[in-house]
Amino acid sequence: MPDLGWKEAIVNVLRRNGEAMHYADIAQAIADAGLRKKVGATPAASVAATISLSLQYEGEQAPFVRVSRGYYGLRLEKPADPVPVSPVTETEDETGFINAFGMYWRRDKVLWKTMPLVLGQQQVGSEPVNFCKQKGVYLLHDGSKVVYVGRTTEQTLGVRLLQHTWDRLNGRWDRFSWFGIFCVQEDGGLSDAPPDTFNVENLIASMEALLIEGLEPPQNRRRGDDFSAVEFL
Repeated sequence: MPDLGWKEAIVNVLRRNGEAMHYADIAQAIADAGLRKKVGATPAASVAATISLSLQYEGEQAPFVRVSRGYYGLRLEKPADPVPVSPVTETEDETGFINAFGMYWRRDKVLWKTMPLVLGQQQVGSEPVNFCKQKGVYLLHDGSKVVYVGRTTEQTLGVRLLQHTWDRLNGRWDRFSWFGIFCVQEDGGLSDAPPDTFNVENLIASMEALLIEGLEPPQNRRRGDDFSAVEFL
């Protein structure tokens, strides 16, 4: 199968599916079908940006319609009235205080050295990303139990995790979760600073989401409102 451009690959997936899909699911379907040989480090962001740019510059001539937040269909095959789209791209619209996170990563999968390799990927087939220099908050787990909550400010995530391999917590954790403020760029690197688009409401929603995601309280039926950070595996 020829290596399709992002737009052609998205149309192909939506046509096969026959109904609207979330842009992250579209990205995974493109990889699964082998429609692109390389999907980069942030395939979901590439799909969202491609669709948003098409809607912005092609208007009614765009092959896509926005059905709801993050969900898109084909204009000709899904005649529902499109939702008005602002000039910003979907990725800009959906990012906030926390921009990337990982849940229950295994300690023994980290390459421990002076600057550890804390590798993850957005989906199967995407380029790996090293989150060693990520900053935010993290949890240490002993099985499914949270044993420690930490933050990374001056020191990075990888450095703080490395310290916990020889400090008093060394034998008390086997997994970790992290929530980072730096965005992952298309080339697989991390941004130098967090976006300055969050406000107090966004901050509070992110704090709630961190607790729900990290502690998994049984009475919470869903993750926090407006928590749309990208999870890495």
